[in-house]
Amino acid sequence: MFVKVCGLSTPESVREAVEAGADAVGFVLTASPRVVSPAQVTQLVKAVPDGVAAVGVFRSEPAADAVAIARAAGLGWIQLHGERTPDDVKTVHDAGMKVIRAVTMGAAPDAFANWGEELLLIDAAVPGSGEAWDYGSVLAKGLAGRQWLLAGGLDPANVSQAARDAGAWGVDVSSGVEQSRGVKDLAKIRAFVTAAKG
Repeated sequence: MFVKVCGLSTPESVREAVEAGADAVGFVLTASPRVVSPAQVTQLVKAVPDGVAAVGVFRSEPAADAVAIARAAGLGWIQLHGERTPDDVKTVHDAGMKVIRAVTMGAAPDAFANWGEELLLIDAAVPGSGEAWDYGSVLAKGLAGRQWLLAGGLDPANVSQAARDAGAWGVDVSSGVEQSRGVKDLAKIRAFVTAAKG
């Protein structure tokens, strides 16, 4: 099970995610309680070893702007939320970076098509709510054989069952491993990665 821990903002949280066995770590570079600056990220990625994807998360910024910011932060992956087009994926690829394209369960059917992104991330209809949802409903999207991440409302207690219900290739967590909004709980990070990979 591929595991991404997102919204990291301290060296301790990055180190805990990596040591627990996370496959990817995410840094929020858009307006959010978890936002970090490109300068902060350049320091945080020093704790990310080769083989672990370091991802810059963007919401509505144009893809070219996201590329410039991610490059300044020393990142090789970009996660794109919001209304996107196949051209956005191409823009990131043309810059030599990899793409996680995020869609919500409420998105139009064509949003679930393969646009060439490395990973598709499927979030709750209301992303950021931190609430669990009907994970089994993803099965109707016809993603068998695709590499995609389940997100939204996951925590150490429910991740294993949710991933099974959805048939997920991987999982992504942020609020489910926090002690308060934007503040990560190191023990929860480790417990989440362990549960997901167990």
